[in-house]
Amino acid sequence: MFAVFALPRKLARAVGALCLVGALAACDPAAVRLPDMPRGGGSVDTGRAVPVALLLPRSAEDASGVARDLENAARLAVSDLGEVAVDLRVYDTAGTEAGAAAAAQRAADAGAGIILGPLFAEAANAAAVEVADDGVNVLSFSNNTTIAGGNLFVLGRTFETTADRLAAYAAREGRRAVVIVHPDNVEGRLGRTAIQTAAARHGIGVAEVVAFPFTEDGAVEAAGRVVAAVEESGADSVFLTSTSAGALPLLAQLLPERGLDPAETQYIGLARWDVPAQTRNLPGLQGGWFAMPATGTTSAFAARYAETYGNPPHPLAGLAYDGIAAIGALAAERGGDALTRRALTQPAGFQGTGGAFRLRPDGTSERALAVATIRDGEVTILDPAPRRFPGAGF
Repeated sequence: MFAVFALPRKLARAVGALCLVGALAACDPAAVRLPDMPRGGGSVDTGRAVPVALLLPRSAEDASGVARDLENAARLAVSDLGEVAVDLRVYDTAGTEAGAAAAAQRAADAGAGIILGPLFAEAANAAAVEVADDGVNVLSFSNNTTIAGGNLFVLGRTFETTADRLAAYAAREGRRAVVIVHPDNVEGRLGRTAIQTAAARHGIGVAEVVAFPFTEDGAVEAAGRVVAAVEESGADSVFLTSTSAGALPLLAQLLPERGLDPAETQYIGLARWDVPAQTRNLPGLQGGWFAMPATGTTSAFAARYAETYGNPPHPLAGLAYDGIAAIGALAAERGGDALTRRALTQPAGFQGTGGAFRLRPDGTSERALAVATIRDGEVTILDPAPRRFPGAGF
């Protein structure tokens, strides 16, 4: 299902866990002594199973559900690898930096060739620092690019990838000036910076940036400033960083009410606008643009997961499947150096649960995304996700 293409370090806490049952049980190496894996450091003994450590916040009260789904997805990927054998061992981080560092060191001491996880950015950073001297690479489930680099990669869909995809599309559609709207918190500021960088890359001017306190009153007050900014600057687009769990529903209601007609000003969103389903009925999002993974591969993974476990996967579960699938594909393709930085960052990338993705030498990731819109509450794809990356030698 997944393969290497033929040629040569937070958002996690913001996503609510789905209630899933029937998760697979696994031994925690902290409690049960297992025989040592062959020593890691990026090399693979082709005569043995690939030693992979999976670090998850299994005992963290607010993350046990997503941890369970990530583990299920990883085990599903192991079963789908065919001839490539993976020795997968799961370690509990308890959702803390100290727990992640300790778990990572136990995994490295047991011979893990690579670490998949942890979930939270701070924990991922701690884990990577702990095992840097062991030469073990870490594929975290975070999308926070500020932690990426060295032996730490982020598998999550990044603001940078999303902003660049949407800015490129907007430029092709003739959009030339944008007002950026974001809550004044860490995620909002990261999103703002990603949009500014992408806009500059594609020749779009940033007419104004409207920041607001991450409160209901803050969003209400900001709506008037956004409308005024568009009217005074002549901007043809407004780029929102807010999510459905944050200020997006309020802004999507207030902005049209206060005169920012979506038929005249292009609404663009850094977050997914298709989930949950009720988001698609918000008036300000009709005709707006947002990015999403390739629908075919995403649906295929969700169906496969549900068939196996009896419930739909958490939105982040596919990251664990992607990580295992990439490791397995590299082991089959590259042999002994499958887990090195050079192998992990080969430019052709991989096929994942949401389409094509690749890891960059700076530790960030890139995912091929589709541009979509909402019409009468239904999602319509405007520009399909590329099946391969440009410049990868195809």
